[in-house]
Amino acid sequence: MFALDIPEVQKTLKKGDFYYSLNDYYRSLFGKKMVKLSLDAGFSCPNRTGITSTKGCIFCSAKGSGDFAGNRNLSIAEQIDLQKKLLRGKWTDCGYIAYFQAFTNTFAPVEVLCEKYHEALSCRNVEGISIATRPDCLDGEIIKLLTDISRKSYVCVELGLQSSNEKTAEFINRGYKNDVFEKAVNSLNSAGIDNVAHIIFGLPGETKEDMLSCVKYAVACGIKGIKIQLLHVLKDTPLEKIYYDTNFHLLEKDEYIALVLDALSYVPEDVVIHRLTGDGPKELLIGPKWSLDKRDVLNSIHKEMAAVSFRQGRYLND
Repeated sequence: MFALDIPEVQKTLKKGDFYYSLNDYYRSLFGKKMVKLSLDAGFSCPNRTGITSTKGCIFCSAKGSGDFAGNRNLSIAEQIDLQKKLLRGKWTDCGYIAYFQAFTNTFAPVEVLCEKYHEALSCRNVEGISIATRPDCLDGEIIKLLTDISRKSYVCVELGLQSSNEKTAEFINRGYKNDVFEKAVNSLNSAGIDNVAHIIFGLPGETKEDMLSCVKYAVACGIKGIKIQLLHVLKDTPLEKIYYDTNFHLLEKDEYIALVLDALSYVPEDVVIHRLTGDGPKELLIGPKWSLDKRDVLNSIHKEMAAVSFRQGRYLND
């Protein structure tokens, strides 16, 4: 497959790095800066349409966690062109990854998926696709489609895990058991398709041990990348009501930074870190408000890493 057949791709940290960043991985894979363009392909989610639920995950926004994605009323090509124009001047000589972000991006007939993915890949300088989806929406036909595409173009599948605690999964209305995630990772790895687990820190009732266990679980499943997200309480979500009713604890900045460092200490050096934090839409964010300054959060994480001479996977050698 595309990602695995390139012998010069960096497989681990470079000397002096704190962690194996997505930027470093992309540069080793493509030989240049790669920029992800967030798209809304017009899909829905089985957790909203009644297949697993009609309520969705309790934290998910009305836009299916695609609040910064393109306009679904535009074609894929139009969304890509518009985002390129918005980013013009920020980077030169870069390539693009079409990121199917909003809702569940394998939740459609395989013919529709094929059309959407190939439309993205036909756009100028788009060299790969990244697909956010649920592990219960990856049947054999879809795996075959992704495998066929991956023979010529880069493909990555992002799986929403959120937590490995089954009680938490039920509370957030995730809609599937952990064994479904395990099966999905195994299928993607068997097909040679890059994959990443999306994990949320700060879910109601979760302890530090729960959050670290989730990271360890994803690694044990064989995931190729980790994406860490701070829990955001957004307006007009079921989580908003729960927050106002219970006033559950929202992570403080220092707590979150410590958790990130501890979590990455259990991640092998060859697992790519796709994200360390995220920023919710200002107009929707109820808390934590400190997360709005994403640059400050990242700088603070890196500063702490420098202070303790951090290196990804450091606890694995103890």
